[in-house]
Amino acid sequence: MSKEMRSDKKGLLWAEWAMLGYTALTLVLMAVLWDRLVSPVDMLAGRAGAVLTTLALWGVYRRWPCRLTMFVRVAGLMAWLGWWYPDTYELNRVLPNLDHLFASAEQWLFGCQPALVLPVRFPQPVVSELLSLGYVSYYPLIVALVLVYFFRRYERFTYAVYVVMASFFIFYVVFDLLPVAGPQFYYEAVGCDLIAQGQFPDLGLYFRDHQESLPIPGWKDGLFYDLLVDAHNAGERPTAAFPSSHVGITTVLLWLAWEVRSRWLLAVMAPLAVLMFFATFYIQAHYAIDAIAGLFAGTAFYFVLRHLYRAKRAKVFSEKHLAE
Repeated sequence: MSKEMRSDKKGLLWAEWAMLGYTALTLVLMAVLWDRLVSPVDMLAGRAGAVLTTLALWGVYRRWPCRLTMFVRVAGLMAWLGWWYPDTYELNRVLPNLDHLFASAEQWLFGCQPALVLPVRFPQPVVSELLSLGYVSYYPLIVALVLVYFFRRYERFTYAVYVVMASFFIFYVVFDLLPVAGPQFYYEAVGCDLIAQGQFPDLGLYFRDHQESLPIPGWKDGLFYDLLVDAHNAGERPTAAFPSSHVGITTVLLWLAWEVRSRWLLAVMAPLAVLMFFATFYIQAHYAIDAIAGLFAGTAFYFVLRHLYRAKRAKVFSEKHLAE
């Protein structure tokens, strides 16, 4: 077992600290917004569950430290992402919606709404299925990257998990404070006719009590389209549009795959990442500027988090060396 993994046995993982830090930050936000929150008790219960699960799995690993219990520890932490994502809606739904600004910026930049134009220009089944494949590959790519580090570079496993998880929580902070619902919700609320005419009204607090969305464009008889619709119905909310975390996290995964020199993983991930980029606004989950911002955000998060990790490790090992 490496020095890095031995230190993780004694304390919490960096990824676990990232989750606890995000929990603390959102508790502060909840305290400020308490009177406006729709279901604050459920939000508190969810946070308690996430913290207790994390501490319990940490305790199991301390009692029986091995690769299996480390994997279970990490899997338990990552499983909570399915709860943390829709929770961002509970915070930003009480803030004035900003989609009119982002749709206006989209119109200024492209002269149209790509999310409105693209599915009309390319309705072909093959295009729909390829882009749907790219979008639904999101979580499998995360799992694949984590497994590659677990089996091929176990000494760097907790580092990779930290970069991925910390990136998620940074995105969630942005989503909590930047209430952008995305085209599928905004277009439905305004009406596609007005959007096509370049009219983008301010909806204020409309999404506090509305979650109606447009049907997902695409070939409705497609296998990957069906998977996409199932995933969408399971947890999508009018939240988390800017920047695209799908594009951002996938960008982080690409950098981590490059760092571990996994050529086969890069060969699989790169084309899926390209498909995912265009899929985000083809299915009207995002504006095109959301996807572009996701590329830059994911790259920035990767390099900043990697630097922080290396700097902290270097400091800890230097202090231990001096003490000896």
